[in-house]
Amino acid sequence: MHYVYMLYSLKDHMLYIGFSDNLRIRVVQHIEGKVRATKHRLPLELIYYEAYKDKRDATKREYFLKSGRGRELIKSLLKHSLPR
Repeated sequence: MHYVYMLYSLKDHMLYIGFSDNLRIRVVQHIEGKVRATKHRLPLELIYYEAYKDKRDATKREYFLKSGRGRELIKSLLKHSLPR
């Protein structure tokens, strides 16, 4: 499976959207500060993920969610799940 996931930074209240074929390992890497893109934003919380059979579908979804419209959509869908 291929996963698109979203992390929430409790430090700066920002969202990080990523892609991986092993969600568990990748999230642990983020939480342990081993990922350059997020190590300065610790602590992080996994707040959302989607699973896809085909890598192309997952990467296309990741690209959309990182766009302005995609971020608006996901924030609207998760408005009660995002910490305030």
